[in-house]
Amino acid sequence: MNSFSHVTGTDGGRHVRDLTGRVAVVTGASSGIGAATARRLAAGGAAVALVGRREDRLTALADQLRHTSPGDVLPVAADLAHPDAADTAARAITSALGPVDLVVANAGAMLGAPFETARTDEWDRMIDVNLRGLLRTARAFTDDLLAAAAQGRPADLVHVGSVAGHSLYPNWSVYCATKSAVAHLTRNLRAELGPRGVRVRNIEPGVTETELGSDMHNADMRTTLERMRTGLHPLTAEDIAEAIAFSVSAPAHVNVAELVVVPVQQG
Repeated sequence: MNSFSHVTGTDGGRHVRDLTGRVAVVTGASSGIGAATARRLAAGGAAVALVGRREDRLTALADQLRHTSPGDVLPVAADLAHPDAADTAARAITSALGPVDLVVANAGAMLGAPFETARTDEWDRMIDVNLRGLLRTARAFTDDLLAAAAQGRPADLVHVGSVAGHSLYPNWSVYCATKSAVAHLTRNLRAELGPRGVRVRNIEPGVTETELGSDMHNADMRTTLERMRTGLHPLTAEDIAEAIAFSVSAPAHVNVAELVVVPVQQG
């Protein structure tokens, strides 16, 4: 058995990796990849803080996880587009759960339109959430991550990017630009924090069936996105959650630095 195979059992046919004793934060946890990741980490025994805008969904998920998972679960309502939201959330989380050693910065917005007709408020939303929100999330927990690493424990900062960060998708230019920024930010933070023991990584999903993009103003782009997802066998949110769980359960000296996860048919 290799060192990546330490599991505590199975859940719906998937391995449950042992994360007992870890304190995790998952942003964008009210749906999709965030909710699935929170379930996967909680199933592994981690205490999990659920961060998102929709308090009712977070509360419902927390109630569900408290009945099925061994670790503590804390819902924290926050819109990470607001400048102070990440720091405020971090104070509430560390007060309730203790120092954090696993951060999954997943909150995001995907809003497509032809460049010349796109709404600039949608551009602002993507920049505020996909980039500024991710930056502030990482900054809010970096001291905790460095402290965990200094104690010889695993310390993980996981960014959920996209294959759009290095592929060409007409009419998604600004979304692609934000995800490209995430990819290069991750590489540079890996060089900065890695020597001090913090594992920084970028998980890049391909076509995935989630709510992402459902709030786009442009109806034609909503139709395009739906066709993209029905034109092949897309990933599920649980597929990405499993990839994240795999990466954070690696031995402390191993970093799965960049992980591209795509449907087979996407190539």
